[in-house]
Amino acid sequence: MKSIIIHTLSPSETKELGIKIGRLCKAGDVIALDGDLGAGKTCLIQGLAKGLGVSKKSYVRSPTFTILNVHNGRVPLYHFDLYRLSDLDELEEIGYREYIYGEGVSAIEWASNVEEAIPAECLRIAIKRVGEDEREIEITSKGAKYEGRFLKEWV
Repeated sequence: MKSIIIHTLSPSETKELGIKIGRLCKAGDVIALDGDLGAGKTCLIQGLAKGLGVSKKSYVRSPTFTILNVHNGRVPLYHFDLYRLSDLDELEEIGYREYIYGEGVSAIEWASNVEEAIPAECLRIAIKRVGEDEREIEITSKGAKYEGRFLKEWV
């Protein structure tokens, strides 16, 4: 497990980081995100969607009230928001395993709310506010497939 920290100075820089990550993603990847409300998780996922080739017509927003939104790109983007969840039962009801172990990229906001749902191998992203627009983004690879593909981009 290796980590890097990247600072972004604006929402557009956070989105650009998401685009870079999205371009590196492959089917089956899981990206687990955490950060306070308004930290920039959805902003980063909007960039991720762009990097995956999701159409501009498919507006990426936080799926807080639906748990999951699916966006089609070169591979599907499964955008989960676990903010309102506190146990695995609700995720089981929507068949989340079919998505997480499926043919798309799973981006999971509030991943730590249901930690047992997150695969041991994944890309963890923690976003912290440092200033009004500045963010500290820690990217941690958990598993060799993530380290070799994602962290080499910035190391």
